[in-house]
This record gives sequence, structure tokens and C-alpha cells, in this order.
Amino acid sequence: MLVFIFRRLLVAFSVAITVSIVSFMLLHFSGDLAVSIAGPDSTAEQVEQIRIDFGLDKPVVFQYFDWVWSALQGDFGRSYYFQDSVMSLITERMPVTLTLGAVSLALATVVAIPLGVIAAIKQDTWVDRLALTIACVGQAMPSFWFALTLIVIFAVNLHWLPAGGSSTWQHFVLPAIALGYYATPAMMRLTRTGMLEVLGSDYIRTARSKGLSETSVIFKHALRNAVIPVVALAAVELGFMLGGSIVIESVFSLKGLGQLAWDAISRNDYPVVQAVVLIIAVFYIVLTLLADVLNAMLDPRLRVR
Repeated sequence: MLVFIFRRLLVAFSVAITVSIVSFMLLHFSGDLAVSIAGPDSTAEQVEQIRIDFGLDKPVVFQYFDWVWSALQGDFGRSYYFQDSVMSLITERMPVTLTLGAVSLALATVVAIPLGVIAAIKQDTWVDRLALTIACVGQAMPSFWFALTLIVIFAVNLHWLPAGGSSTWQHFVLPAIALGYYATPAMMRLTRTGMLEVLGSDYIRTARSKGLSETSVIFKHALRNAVIPVVALAAVELGFMLGGSIVIESVFSLKGLGQLAWDAISRNDYPVVQAVVLIIAVFYIVLTLLADVLNAMLDPRLRVR
């Protein structure tokens, strides 16, 4: 198990280094950062002074290592637009995004896994077709359109929940439903496929021949193995939620990392963009690593890969 974890750590570290290089270089390839910071009305002398002040006159390799070294110490520089420490901005906004992602994933899991199990048990019945229809609609429907529909129904017409903000738990209900429904179809379909495969295996037939109850066969024997790939998918979906929450946060006016990234991109605030991309990528890598370790604990056969 320790060897397996060590190999996964090496892979995670390699991916983190690659992401940091790509995110750093993409912003530098987008154009002259000094000109973007100075603005269109700046003079050549002002642009040159900004290039010196922000270290943009150094070779790109030295700029990268300076940025990585500072980032490892928790210093991502200072925001050009907000005129504040980038780390302070991220620390302030991160709880909103993490709360939204965790609640959305919990909601998706609570809905998707039972629905997938029921669809597998009731294969080729109206229940199965209804579950697959829900999955198809969730995959085809744009998240922003679904979010606006929720606002119109539950906030504007029924006045049950607030349309925006993040001051109370009620403000997270509609965003969590909108974002959670995005992850539900994939998790439900994977649970259904896994259950169908496991229910047709020999050890399930043996368990039934021993006289075990159907509930015990399904939840104690079948679901344990069928849910293994769902664990990895859940980690991936949470990473997607953290990185893709920019649309939902914008619709519901949630001041999270997604909204911060949007504001930074629209205002050419490169230190903030770099920091947000790197932090979300690290979250994604850590979640994937934890999913691999948890899957290895559930299924020892995975440790030899």
C-alpha cells in the first residue's frame, strides 16, 4: 500500500509541476503583460517602468521560478485591480466555493447512487427509463439555463429562496441544486452500469443461493464493488465543480473563487488568474489522489497497478 501511495504521489507532483508551467506560460503567451497592466493610454516609458517594477524584464524562466518560489511560501503577489494581496482575496473567497462544491457533491451523491441502484434493480422497466431520462436531460441542459429557471420559479414566483448572495444557508440551496444536477447524470449512469455488471457476477449468484436476503445481497455485496469507480468519479466531479463554478457563482452573485477568476480575467489581473488556476488545479490533483487511495483500500487488486 505504501508503494502504491508513493507512486501516486510522484504522479500527482508531476501533474502539479506541469499545470504550474502551463498556467504560467499561457498567460505570458497571451501578450505583453506590461502593456496590459499599463493600459492602452500609457506611454512607452510607463510601460517600461511597469515591466521593471513587476520583474517582467527578466527572462521568462527566472520569472517562473520566482513565481513558484513565492507561491510555495503563500505569496502570489498583489492584485493589479483590487490592490490587495492575492492570497487575502483567495482566502476570503475560498470558503464560498468550497461550501458550494461540497454541498453540490453531497446532493449529487445522495440522488445519483440510490437512483442508479434502483435503475439497475428495475432494469428495462419504467423506473429505469425514467432514471435514464433524468440523466439525459441533466447532460443536455446548460447549467446557466437551469440556474435561471430555478431563480424564476423558487425565488421570483414562489419567494421560497433568495436569488443571490451567500450570507445564509438558504443562499446555497439553489446554486447547489444547479451545480449538483450537473454531476448527477454521470454518477447515476456509472452506478447503474456497475450494479448491472456486479449483479450478474458469480459471487452474487452464490450469495443468493445461500439464502441471503435481497437487501443484503444488494447493499452488502453488490454495492460495495459497484461504487468503487463512483468514488473516483466523485472526486473528479468535485474538481470540475470547483473549477467550473464560475457560471453558477456569476448567476447567483456568489463571491467565490469562480467569480474572482471572472473579475480577474475581465480586468487582465494576471496574478489573480494564475493563483486561482494553480489552486484549483492542486485541489483537483489532491482529490484525485485521495480517490485513488480510497479505491485501493476498497479493492486491494488496484494496489498492484
